[in-house]
Parts: sequence; C-alpha cells; structure tokens
Amino acid sequence: MNALRLVMILSTALFATAHAGRVLLAIYALELGAQPFSMGALAAVFSFFPMTLSWTVGRLSDRFGARWLLLFGSIGGALGMLVPYFIPGMSSLYIASGFLGLSFACFTVTLQNLVGKASSPETRAKNFSTFSMVASFTSFIGPMIAGFSIDHIGLAGACLIVVVMSLLPVALLIAKGRMLHGGSERTGPGESILGILSDRKVRRVLIISSLVQFGLDLFQFYLPIYAHSLGLSASAIGLILATFSAAAFVVRTVLPTLVSRFSEETVLAYAFFSGALCFVLLPLFTSTVMLMLIAFVFGLGLGCGPPITMMLTYAQSSSGRSGEALGLRMTVNHLSRVIGPMMFGAIATGFGLFPVFWINALMLASGCAVASTGRERKQELAGVPPKSPDEGATK
Repeated sequence: MNALRLVMILSTALFATAHAGRVLLAIYALELGAQPFSMGALAAVFSFFPMTLSWTVGRLSDRFGARWLLLFGSIGGALGMLVPYFIPGMSSLYIASGFLGLSFACFTVTLQNLVGKASSPETRAKNFSTFSMVASFTSFIGPMIAGFSIDHIGLAGACLIVVVMSLLPVALLIAKGRMLHGGSERTGPGESILGILSDRKVRRVLIISSLVQFGLDLFQFYLPIYAHSLGLSASAIGLILATFSAAAFVVRTVLPTLVSRFSEETVLAYAFFSGALCFVLLPLFTSTVMLMLIAFVFGLGLGCGPPITMMLTYAQSSSGRSGEALGLRMTVNHLSRVIGPMMFGAIATGFGLFPVFWINALMLASGCAVASTGRERKQELAGVPPKSPDEGATK
C-alpha cells in the first residue's frame, strides 16, 4: 500500500462517517420534535469549527504532519457520538454536532494537503479528481448507512455504528500512519492570514473558490424550493438533484483530461459560463425533464469547481505552507455557506426567487471573468499570446 492509496482509504472512511453522523443527528433532532430554528442551529454548530479552525489545522498539518491530526479527528468524532447515546436530548445533539464539526475540520484540510504532497505536477489533477469522487461517493453511502442503521437498530444503536466507523481509521493510522507525510520546516517566517491574502494569486483562487461554493450551495438549496413551488413531487425533486450529482461525478472522471488539454483556468471559465446560463434558464422552465436537463448541465459545469480550486490552491501556495492555504480556502468556503443563504434568503423573501437566480447568474459570470483573467496572465508570463475560449476549444 502506498501513501496515496492510504489517503484515499482514510478519506472514504472519514467522510462516510461525517455524512452518516450529520444525517443521524438531524433525524434524531426531528424525532425529538426540533423546530426549524433548532435544526438550523444544529447545522451552524457543525460549521463553526471548520469555519474558524481550518487555517490553524492547515498550519499544524504543515508543521507536524498528518497522523496526529487525523487520529485526533477520528477519536473526537467517536467521543461526540457517544454523548447522545448515553445522554439523549437536544443539548447532547449540539455537543455531538460540535465534535463532528471539529473532527471534520481536522481531517478535511489534512487529507487535501496529503493528496497534494503525494502528487507530482503531472498527477495532481488526476489525484485531486479522484479525491473529489471519493467525497461524492461517501456523500451517498454515509446517509444510506445512517438510514439503514436507524431503521434496523434504532437511534441509539445507530450512534454506536457511527462510533465504530470513527474508530476504524484509528486502527489504520496506528498500523500504517508512518507512511503519511510527517511535516516540514517552513522556508521563511510565519505569516498571518492577511499576509497570505496579500498574494494576488492566492486571493484570486479564494475568490473563485467562494464563487463556486456559492453557486453549488444555492443551486442545491433553491432548486428544490422552486420545484416545490411548481407542485412537483418529492420524488421528482429528488430525481432532479440526483441528476445534478451524477453529472458532477461524471465530469470529475474526465477532469484530468480536460485540465491537461485546456488548463485549469480555461475549464473553470467554461464551468462558470455554463453555471450562469443555467441560473438564467432555470426560472423559465417548469417541466421535470427540462429541470433535470438544466441540473445535468449545471453539474457538468460547476461539478469540476471544487477539485480544480483545491489543486490551484495547493499549486499556488508557498513552499511548506500548502496546508495553511487549503485551510484558508475551507474557511472562506464555510463563510460563504453562512453568508449566502442568509443574504439570498432575504432577497427571496422580499422579491421572490427570480432575482435570486439571476443575481447568481451575474456572480458566476463574474467568476468566468476572474478565471479568464488568470488564464491570460499565466499565458503572458509564459510568453504565449492570450487566446479566446473558442480558439482554445478548436485546438
């Protein structure tokens, strides 16, 4: 077993555990009669640690390596899920959600950093694409494990299943953890977040990443609301969202080929353009088939965004500080997850859904412009005349 394979196995186990735990806690809260505000607070508690600690986790990953952070995250997730098992109640669910969020913050940035360190420039696109496909797979298998566990052994028993899932990576890390990157010395003095943001290349990647996250989250949040307003059934809405997820998985299988042929910035520019077009078209159609088609095109476009922004963040980080950069990316993404729904929820409440879709289209169009600017600057530095997207597509 090489280091990259170990990282992918750990990613499968840890992400599946996080997804299973989140679904279990949500269902547990509903069984306890939680109201929408309480459900929102439960989700906010989970996001708090990834938003506030990801950069710090990245720094620790760079300096001390991955093994102890992954062990801490795995054990923390297990301890959190034991709380509602022994002490049922909403307060216990908040505690468990906080522990899961802390665990998620510890292992997500660390695993992303390990993928980058286990890759050469030639294999980076392939490896980050594979990592993203693993994350997509676990977003399916994790909730399914939680659902079957609840149906067959109850809520308390399902908590123990998630505890066992959390502890499986611990055994693997004890046995094979020495294969993972052990940390490295920095090449210069430490930098603050503002110091990292002073780098224009890093700023541009973070802006692109936040726009990708905005687009993905708001599409998945507001499409069901729009479809429900049309009177579509829950099955139809689920089918539309499944079409989006399938398209995102498909595009990640061919992403290395796309990147090697067109470059990361070119692929991102087309992704933003297709996403903007889908947001413009979405409120103009009412049939399930057309909404599925739009969702599929949207998934083919923005579905490639997360792995590309991961590899760009890693590639453009300073030597010995890739974990810091990836952690800052996660912080920005989770901040957008907090701000976006609140801001666009206010817009939807006051003006309806149409402005939400079209404002998002403008935001994604701006992302297309930012990505195109980065591509042209890279070509200028390499002494290559800038090309239009159409010229790149015909080569």
